[in-house]
Amino acid sequence: MNAGPQDAGARLQDRVVCFHCGQAVDAPGRWRTPIDGEDREMCCAGCQAVAQAIVAAGLDDYYRHRSAPAAGPEAVPAELAALQVFDAPEVQARFVRGGGEDLETTLMLDGLRCGACVWLIERSLAAVPGVTAASVNFATERAVVRWDPARTRLSALLSRIAAVGYRAMPFDAQQREAQLARATKTLFRRLFVAGIGMMQVMMYAFPVYTAEAGDIDWSFEHAMRWASLVLTLPVVLYSAQPFFAGALRDLRARSLGMDVPVAIGVGTAFAASAWATVAGRGEVYFDSVTMFVFLLLGARYLEWIARRRASRAIDAVSAALPEQVERLSPERAATVDDRAADPARLAAIPTETVPALRLAPGDLVMVGNGARIPADGRIVAGSTAIDQSLLTGESIPVPRTVGDELAGGSINAGSPIYLRVLRSRADSALSTIERLIERAALEKPAIAELADRVAAWFVVALLLFATGVLLFWWAVDAPRALPIAIAVLVVSCPCALSLATPAALAASTGAITRRGILLASGRALETMATCTDVVFDKTGTLTEGRPRLVDTETFRDLDADAALALAAAMESGSAHPLAAALVQAAAARTPAAAPREAPTASAIVVHPGLGVEAVVAGRALRLGARRFAVADGDVDPGSATDRAPDSVIDRSPAGDGAAVARPGGEGSEVWLADAQGPLARFALVDALRADGAACVRSLQQSGLRVHLLSGDRQEAVAALAAQLQMTSWRAGASPADKLAQVRALQAQGRRVLMVGDGINDAPVLAAADASLAVGHATALARTAADTVLLSDRLAMIPELLAIARRTRVVIRQNLTWASLYNAVAIPAAAAGYVPPWLAAIGMSLSSLLVVGNALRLRLPARMAADAPPTAEAPAAVPHDTAPPDRASR
Repeated sequence: MNAGPQDAGARLQDRVVCFHCGQAVDAPGRWRTPIDGEDREMCCAGCQAVAQAIVAAGLDDYYRHRSAPAAGPEAVPAELAALQVFDAPEVQARFVRGGGEDLETTLMLDGLRCGACVWLIERSLAAVPGVTAASVNFATERAVVRWDPARTRLSALLSRIAAVGYRAMPFDAQQREAQLARATKTLFRRLFVAGIGMMQVMMYAFPVYTAEAGDIDWSFEHAMRWASLVLTLPVVLYSAQPFFAGALRDLRARSLGMDVPVAIGVGTAFAASAWATVAGRGEVYFDSVTMFVFLLLGARYLEWIARRRASRAIDAVSAALPEQVERLSPERAATVDDRAADPARLAAIPTETVPALRLAPGDLVMVGNGARIPADGRIVAGSTAIDQSLLTGESIPVPRTVGDELAGGSINAGSPIYLRVLRSRADSALSTIERLIERAALEKPAIAELADRVAAWFVVALLLFATGVLLFWWAVDAPRALPIAIAVLVVSCPCALSLATPAALAASTGAITRRGILLASGRALETMATCTDVVFDKTGTLTEGRPRLVDTETFRDLDADAALALAAAMESGSAHPLAAALVQAAAARTPAAAPREAPTASAIVVHPGLGVEAVVAGRALRLGARRFAVADGDVDPGSATDRAPDSVIDRSPAGDGAAVARPGGEGSEVWLADAQGPLARFALVDALRADGAACVRSLQQSGLRVHLLSGDRQEAVAALAAQLQMTSWRAGASPADKLAQVRALQAQGRRVLMVGDGINDAPVLAAADASLAVGHATALARTAADTVLLSDRLAMIPELLAIARRTRVVIRQNLTWASLYNAVAIPAAAAGYVPPWLAAIGMSLSSLLVVGNALRLRLPARMAADAPPTAEAPAAVPHDTAPPDRASR
């Protein structure tokens, strides 16, 4: 067989050669790529990846026109060469997340016009082998893409988007701002040219409209037509260029977007007018063309500004980290003892200005007054006030000093400090927030998916209908046929239908983000708007999550210091609030005897909702709920004969040093025991959050049922429920019990919002209809909730639900308006009652009304104005009837 550069798999002297580079294929059938309808042999994975990228980008003409095989996998068309830099691992480290067979990135898009653009890009990416998910957010002009690096490359995805007429680049905050500025200026220039052209053309059209027949000599009227033609040319060729380019792009991709009927309307009206001018007979529509383009561009410009405002809060998160930072010399910084760092000594260490991307855990940086914190870190020297408004919504700076952890993106509003970097930028709290926001973008509410499907077929139906209208009027009244058909094409507005949901979601997401609430699921707001019940966890949710040890009671021959040391060893790696309290109490206690060596634990096994077991100093111990730690379950410490002579009254390390009485039924108990029985009982108290009662009361007043599920003892839960005036509660609940209770509510037809700490309540958070984690930014990566409250303000929960209900109302209003408008305007235009210029105004106002209505969500919510979901309340969750010795974490 004759093997030329176009023949893949050809045999030269019984050899199979690579279709891409012409080298011998050692393992035929291992690497193949479909090109021109045939599976072509490749010699290696590199050639296969490049060939797939070329085909995916629509550049397979490269193989038909090349004069010789490529020199190797590095030889690619010029269009792909510039994009291959994004395949380099060192470059991808900046913007690609994940690893192994699942990579994810965020792309910024340029050229989006309407909902059809979103549909086209998503479908094009989904058709690329190796892409597992692709979602485009029209309001923020971002795409989130996941792919398998073994099957495709990022450069191939960028090329695929370019092949359908759009520009995509990995998201960069500074480039994003520059892109927005360029797009705004370009759109304004096009609008300005269209406005000038419209005014000048109207000067010539007005006399013709107002003059009586015969008042204007034909030569003058003909001259005004030529002048109007010349003035309309720049409007059509420059100002209307986005409509024609978008229509051509859609037709090439075999997809019909809203630019297609607009381009047909403008092009047809201009062509008919130009022919009438040249021929010297017939009607001209130059005034309608220029007015049409001006009004559409004006609406698009206002819509563009509105979308920028709606997504401003989301963009602020991405732009929060600084580009450069003052880093202390790594060699000298490595010798600094963080526990005794001297500011004067640190000031003497040389610094260097480096990109914030190069910071690594262990680096020491200086953060000046007014500068942003470049990465998650711990203060080693200095005291200051930190503005965390971007993360938590709190506008008042909070004091921070040595030993405190700071989240990247916060602002140093006080004195200069020295910070030890704890996490890389990719693992920082701010990056985690971005990932959760982008995770939410991958999920679209069901109503948005329905609107996209309808809009995709709307244009096809519109073109068929307009063709029928043209033929009808051509037979009835030929001179009116063209203007009426143009009016039908122009007056329709599937953009309003496609914008109805994305515009509302973008505005509400921005409003929620500014309040310190993070949406990690695209369906969260839609679900929360329908919730009828709110279920709270206790520890760390309704309470502050910072319990204090107030009483240590020991048994047998163990003293309080030794008991605390054993408990601290078992809990040293736990994130649970009760565990942290025990560790802190052990560290703060000053023993009466000489300090002893701290014990270490091994063979640690965590039992969620119950406690932990481990081996400490050769002894098998259990720590946690009494039913878990104490095997027999019937020890009465009040009457035990082997009890230590005294109960040891602990002094709270954070308190004023005064002795605190044992809390009795109002606190939590943690038991320490071995195989022979209990060794110690630790009593802890956790204060109710300052706005906890107001939050519960507000939810109840809005018509929601509020429940309390806790693993604590019945006395502690009952006391808290009474304080909050909650009638539906359960104590001693394990994670399985909480899960069963939520499912029982759902079985009654209730819609449940679960509020927990986001770490230990993962099963029930995942099972609830909607979930919210009350936590801090540093723990975001471990949350299982689809919504996260970044601050400690529980008052934001009722406000969040109010915004969710308002969002649902606005989406319904937008969809109703878009549907009614098209149902009335299109038949009216087809009947000849709507001239083209009025059709342009109607279409523009339709989109503007949808976007403007969505922007109302950025305003403060008036909860009283939003009626909550109505549903008949079921019977209250029964109180726990277990004996009062049930203790849990």
